[in-house]
Amino acid sequence: MKKALIIVDVQNDFCEGGALAVPEANEVIPYINALMEENEYDQIVLTQDWHPANHKSFASNNGKNVGESIILNGVPQFMWPDHCIQGTFGAEFHKDLNRDKVTHIIQKGKNTEIDSYSGFQDNNHFMKTGLDDFLKYHDIQLLEIVGLAMDYCVKFTCLDAVANGYITCLHFNGTRAVNVKPDNGRDAIYEMIQKGVTVLG
Repeated sequence: MKKALIIVDVQNDFCEGGALAVPEANEVIPYINALMEENEYDQIVLTQDWHPANHKSFASNNGKNVGESIILNGVPQFMWPDHCIQGTFGAEFHKDLNRDKVTHIIQKGKNTEIDSYSGFQDNNHFMKTGLDDFLKYHDIQLLEIVGLAMDYCVKFTCLDAVANGYITCLHFNGTRAVNVKPDNGRDAIYEMIQKGVTVLG
């Protein structure tokens, strides 16, 4: 069975000192590097938030405060600080993430009008990113998923992986939660398990 490692959004803005820093985010990087060193993956894919500066998920572009919500194209949208803007340092992958064995990069969130938490598709399920096509082309059946953040982009990537028919495993030690609300990370784990994601270690 062919397997791939999906590394979600290990970018400067989500790491220590970033515009949308996830608590303890930097701790996952050595774990992810060890996974790549100690396991044989047929494909290693990075996802990358890649927002235009005028993205509608940014509070600054809506006259809102960070933490408020709006309805964007029919779906609720949390208002985030400006982050992972195309071509900026914040959007770059963290320097400590070993990319020697990476075979593919998927960029998401490029449409100003809709956010894209999942590595597979936007939040409206209008546009695919090409990840599913890439994995199917390479006959991948098993996905191991790590990265940032557990209660947003990692969760939705895991759920879409299951929905697309992959055996899906989340490495608990390879992810951290934003926890906008204190229980968000815990609730994300429960939701993923209920939907068929296997949580490892």
